[in-house]
Amino acid sequence: MRLTIDVTARLRRAQRAVADAGITALLLSPGPDLRYLTGYQAIPLERLTCLVVPAIGAPRIVVPFLEKRSALDSPVSAAGIEVLTWREEEDPYALVASLLPAHGTVALSDRMWAAQAIALRNALPGHEQRPASPVLGTLRACKGADEVAALREAGAAIDVVHGRMADWLGVGRTEREIAADISCAMLRAGHATVDFVIVASGPNSADPHHGAGDRVVQGGDLIVVDIGGTMPSGYCSDSTRTYVIGEPSGHVTTFYAVLQSAQEAACAAVAEGVAAETVDAAARDIISAAGFGEYFIHRTGHGIGLETHEEPYIAAGDSRSLAAGMAFSIEPGIYFPGRCGARLEDIVVCTEHGAERLNLSPHGLAVLNG
Repeated sequence: MRLTIDVTARLRRAQRAVADAGITALLLSPGPDLRYLTGYQAIPLERLTCLVVPAIGAPRIVVPFLEKRSALDSPVSAAGIEVLTWREEEDPYALVASLLPAHGTVALSDRMWAAQAIALRNALPGHEQRPASPVLGTLRACKGADEVAALREAGAAIDVVHGRMADWLGVGRTEREIAADISCAMLRAGHATVDFVIVASGPNSADPHHGAGDRVVQGGDLIVVDIGGTMPSGYCSDSTRTYVIGEPSGHVTTFYAVLQSAQEAACAAVAEGVAAETVDAAARDIISAAGFGEYFIHRTGHGIGLETHEEPYIAAGDSRSLAAGMAFSIEPGIYFPGRCGARLEDIVVCTEHGAERLNLSPHGLAVLNG
């Protein structure tokens, strides 16, 4: 699906948030913040592209002259945002500075290149710099119905790929070979890009961010498969399932049952007004009570949308209240260093009725013949 963004409404909300935060303007470079507000998927270049969103007044975008047509062909033009261009011999940072008062506070994209942030600081000596995430993170965290639909489509696409793992996971194949097959399948299932493929077998399954290497899959291996990509809508998928080649040992069966109970408890804890850390605790308490607490080494989840990792974060110490429309992962894991590990991950959306799971593939430990 392709989303039709109401750029005017999003910019209006952003300007209200900017004013409420006491900030003079947002300065946004190519990336998810710019795409969220305008629908413009600008190319990140050393040449400055910068959307200027003042608390009061009309937003404008500064782009290299050679990117003018791209900007005009994007939703930026339809929304009536003035496109200001600069040529190679001109200073784009001075152009941005000319759009702002001499003194104030500017909030920069969290993903802005350091070189560009420093150049803007030099061009705006009378301005304090802050990250934009405290302003835009809250807006982006609560998804509208169209965004949830896009995430639901992404979840269904990645479920299709997990449903075919028996075709690829087998004794004698390397993790890298398996990852290549998975990548092709993700594109066939509708993803525009493959963002990551983790195929972690045997002792590698104890490393949450292993990736995929040259290890050859063996009988008895646990294999953690964590995969995600970006759909044509711009919204992301992310789902993890754990597989075993041959019948699992009693130890594996025991700790995976604990993991599955923890994931179910965390999903059940999701509700409007519940603190993010409460959801984390719902999973962590079960794993700790079973004696595996020291082996759960990461947070329970992260927000997802135009980025795989964005606000909110489902972690101990995060007291923010969940709200309807927030989308995030629930992904507890148990990892025994040098031996084996497992993770179970779904994307869920907080609704007035609790959590809606966007990943519906089976949650049990998948036993494969190999």
